[in-house]
Amino acid sequence: MADPQEATLATAEDTMALGARLGGGLRAGDVVVLSGPLGAGKTVLAKGIAQALDVDGPVTSPTFVLAREHRPKRSDAPAMVHVDLYRLLDETGLDLPAELDSLDLDTELDDAVVVVEWGEGLAERLSARHLDIRLERAADSETRTATWRWYAP
Repeated sequence: MADPQEATLATAEDTMALGARLGGGLRAGDVVVLSGPLGAGKTVLAKGIAQALDVDGPVTSPTFVLAREHRPKRSDAPAMVHVDLYRLLDETGLDLPAELDSLDLDTELDDAVVVVEWGEGLAERLSARHLDIRLERAADSETRTATWRWYAP
């Protein structure tokens, strides 16, 4: 487990830039867990990660479909699977791998970077190597704070 890092994000562009910076270090099989309240910037951060991974878009919140697959533009790059578990938060005993498998994604999760919004406490089960990112939004402000930490075996 790495020490936590933190950044202050004054604009949506700053949030995308952080996503792109962090996304540049991701590889197939990695899981990114995005947490924070509604409106904190989780989907904007996912857009930055997608930009770094150079995947097909557009990247939008997958709340009502649970997951969207974004195929890589290059054959040597991983796909990105963007998951939103908000609608499943009240499900007890959720088997996340089985839920994702039931979506019939064309990509094996080991061959993709999986970015999960609202997945804290669940998504970590997908991979021992995962990046937890927590976004907070200051009251009456557009400024956000991002705190992130890598967990790896």
